[in-house]
Amino acid sequence: MSVAVVGSGERLFVRLPNWVGDVCMALPALDLLRRAGFHPVLVGKGFVPGLVEGLGFEVVTLPKGTVAQVRRFHGLRCRRGLLFPNSWSSAFTARLAGIACWGHAGDGRSLLLDGVVPRRRGLHEVETFLRLAWHLVGDEPVWTTRERWPRPPRHLGLRPSPRQEALAEEALAIAGVDGPFVVIAPLAVGTIGGRSKVWPHFADLAARLSAAGHDLVACPGPGEDAAMAAVIPQARRLAGLDLGTYAAVCARAQAVIANDSGPMHLAAAVDAPVVGIFGNGDPGRTGPWGPRASVVGNGQDWPEVVTVADHLVSRMGVACVC
Repeated sequence: MSVAVVGSGERLFVRLPNWVGDVCMALPALDLLRRAGFHPVLVGKGFVPGLVEGLGFEVVTLPKGTVAQVRRFHGLRCRRGLLFPNSWSSAFTARLAGIACWGHAGDGRSLLLDGVVPRRRGLHEVETFLRLAWHLVGDEPVWTTRERWPRPPRHLGLRPSPRQEALAEEALAIAGVDGPFVVIAPLAVGTIGGRSKVWPHFADLAARLSAAGHDLVACPGPGEDAAMAAVIPQARRLAGLDLGTYAAVCARAQAVIANDSGPMHLAAAVDAPVVGIFGNGDPGRTGPWGPRASVVGNGQDWPEVVTVADHLVSRMGVACVC
């Protein structure tokens, strides 16, 4: 499907999701907006500049406080906008800044939106975000074919910058990693239905991978170094990396093993061979997206370590002591 350029460089306010994984899954929607001729101005949390550094977007870090946000948003010179978060506050601050926004209904914010986009059940979040952008773009006659909304791409399209690629090589060299390696991301923030998103068998799997001769690499975020060391002490820890550099490390890995978490989506976004482990949640909605991404677990019960090890051997050619 081709796009007739109508944005003509219009600055478009884009309030990004609050979580790393959600921003990764929103990348095809951002690409759609840009291909439609808009100049997306991305507004998000402090991790966003490092995540999208290689994509060439204009990025604004979200200030704290309603008054500061309204002032900052007003100064962006955006007439229209798109809200990925579903919160009332995101719609309220944009409205006070004089920006006419499109977004999903919910949280009592419909009256604050200029375009209310209905949700469709059964979609992956990549498709939900893409459909949200399509409704804003499709509000004007910008498509040469209007019958269907765009088919989601196979790739999320994250590209680390040359600087981040160089930093990834340097970090691996300093850690003494000079051959094939496996990235393990054993931590996850939050719960689903009151249940942890952390697979309880990472230590066992790491021991099996290490016994098979694999170099293990972990990239702890701020304040995570001690927790990471407690779970997988044998891993070479690359601390202090921004998200784009972390993604560049994942792209070089033989495999990435993660919970339903930001690192899982980060790895999928650069087409790394990633395994997402799901013991709760819905992998059909938030599973890793990409041609080399796969899921172990049904979203109801945690898989056994042998099941994950077998998957690594059969699907990725990663030897593991079973």
